[in-house]
Amino acid sequence: MNSVSDTIRSIIIVALVVLLATFASLKLMKIQVMGNSDIAQPKNYGSDALVYQREIVPTRGEILDYSGNTIIGNASRCDLVLQKAFFPEDIKEGNRVLLDIHNALLEHGYVFKESLPITQDWPYDYTEEDVSEVVENLNLNVYASAENCIDKLVSDYQIDETFTQNEKRVIAGMRYEMLVRDFSYSIDLVLAEDVDHQTVIDMKELGNFCRGIEAVDSAEREIIRGDILPHEIGTIGPIYAEEYDDLKSKGYAMNDKVGKSGIELAMERELRGSAGLEEVTVVDEAIVDVKTVKDTIPGQSVKLTVDGAYQIKLQNILDGFLQSHPYYNGNKVNKGALVVLDVKTGAVRGMATAPTYNLKDMAENYDDLLKAENSPMFNRCTWGQYLPGSTFKTITATAGLNEGVVDGNTSFFCGRYYEFYGGHFQCTGYHSNISVRHAIEVSCNIYFYEVARKLGIDNITKYAQLYGLGSSTGIETGDAPGFLCNPETFAERGQEWYVGYVIQAGIGNQDCGFTPLQLANVAATIANRGVRYQPHLVDSLYTFGSDELVKKTEPKVADKIEIKYDETYDYVIGGMIDAAKNVPVPYELTDLGFTVAIKTGTPQTDMNDKNKQNSVFIGFAPAENPEVAFAGVIEGGEYSKYMIRDILLAYQQCYGLNGVKPNAELPPEVRNGTTEAVTTTSQTTETTTVTTSAG
Repeated sequence: MNSVSDTIRSIIIVALVVLLATFASLKLMKIQVMGNSDIAQPKNYGSDALVYQREIVPTRGEILDYSGNTIIGNASRCDLVLQKAFFPEDIKEGNRVLLDIHNALLEHGYVFKESLPITQDWPYDYTEEDVSEVVENLNLNVYASAENCIDKLVSDYQIDETFTQNEKRVIAGMRYEMLVRDFSYSIDLVLAEDVDHQTVIDMKELGNFCRGIEAVDSAEREIIRGDILPHEIGTIGPIYAEEYDDLKSKGYAMNDKVGKSGIELAMERELRGSAGLEEVTVVDEAIVDVKTVKDTIPGQSVKLTVDGAYQIKLQNILDGFLQSHPYYNGNKVNKGALVVLDVKTGAVRGMATAPTYNLKDMAENYDDLLKAENSPMFNRCTWGQYLPGSTFKTITATAGLNEGVVDGNTSFFCGRYYEFYGGHFQCTGYHSNISVRHAIEVSCNIYFYEVARKLGIDNITKYAQLYGLGSSTGIETGDAPGFLCNPETFAERGQEWYVGYVIQAGIGNQDCGFTPLQLANVAATIANRGVRYQPHLVDSLYTFGSDELVKKTEPKVADKIEIKYDETYDYVIGGMIDAAKNVPVPYELTDLGFTVAIKTGTPQTDMNDKNKQNSVFIGFAPAENPEVAFAGVIEGGEYSKYMIRDILLAYQQCYGLNGVKPNAELPPEVRNGTTEAVTTTSQTTETTTVTTSAG
């Protein structure tokens, strides 16, 4: 009897073990096959528990100047969001909640921002010309009218006749925003940004009836100094629909902000950091558990190569020159650019463009700046393309000497007039027999006409390219490649090439265009005797909020001219040193305690009007042991070389030069008579001004 009982007991135990093993296997199979889902039901909280994951946006890295002063930082704010975990699943109930939220926001002075480009009032019409994105999002044909779009939203989301026409439009707009913003358990819908304390309290109370409203801490970009490199710092902005597919695969949510231009765009990956992930458990409409799945890593801080104090001085030098030389031949002179480079590394030490703007002005009055006279938002340093004029003679001289077409003693006769293939050309002076060094000093056209004739256009092109002209420099924020004067470029531009252009190409006065950044790099390449570095704006990366160095930018040699004759650069640099001795008092360059090398040019900008010209210069110092190279352009003016003395003195004060240690502090920012910083979202229509001490 006992043996029978034992047998039955054993069978029961085995059956239970098999049953449990089968259940465990099925559970494991479900996990392996189905994987992790956005919503799960953890056994610890029962079958009614809701579990979802949400992204934690990292703090964006700061942008610092070379001395560590913060140019762009972050400010905290409070946003109101709608969370899907608490939003009604019933569509009609959700419509009522949305309308109540909209009305409550209006009562508190906030407007829900929607992107539906359709008028608010019936009869509906589009507010934008290109509505392809809208009709695509709503799965309508390309000929759909604005009313068709609203009708589709009303139908899809059951916005019934209990609502007025105006209320239907409000709900439709909010539903559309939920659609395009990918409203989900992991992505909240932003209802209002930077809300005040009382609004938060009132809206939270409203949340008892309108489920899903939550106040969250957010960060936004804060412009600490809007006057330092505004063209290069750039902006951040919302993610556009056409960007989202690509950015989503990189871990971005539709509500995130992303770099749109300048350093903010170029260093987006480093500045953004790595988003974290947390798992949220909700039971009975209350959060009962939050668990970190992935740690949030803040973005790295980007330290630039430009010292803020020097940048401000450089901008003041340019602006001051334009104010003191406001006219040329009766025409207003108000545009120009200056670029300064570190000869030994290619680091950008300053870039000033005129007219310029303040990033805070851009945040507040973008449309006005966009329409402003003389295009202050245009970066002439990296995108302005100018005839180099006689500064190009340094390249022609390099080519002639290095190719053996001439040597240091080769002379040509300058009787002021020159004929070439039936064309008549002239020089600005009568120089008699002249060799290369003196020809650079006095900028003899006829000497370089003859060198260009002997070289031919292919050799001129070859050396222009070796100096980096005709291609982008590789700077992080991007720049114009410029264009060369040769038959190939003329053909691309639909222009006819004439043989007489060869000699004009040799003096930089025929169709070609180079940026001030490229011209400064030409000067740096001469200073380095043929070694050309790639210009860069980023000095280093740091762990956010610390002095811990993550990465230092190493100098990169972009190209190197193979020197065939050791004395090639002796003559080129010698001629530039001699040219620097001819700058008059009080702008002289001979009493600075070090030797300066320069070359100037006054290219004619209108071949039919000799009175229309630009004023250009390039140079470096100290000439014997170069540390700094520079270039400048004044559009429609003259005497740009008068700025060189101040450029070098300011450089010595801010960076140190020729053994002199720097001694400069970042001055307060003066804007409309006040020292201030602006906290601004990427939508430039709303800003908040807060008082702060200067850097």
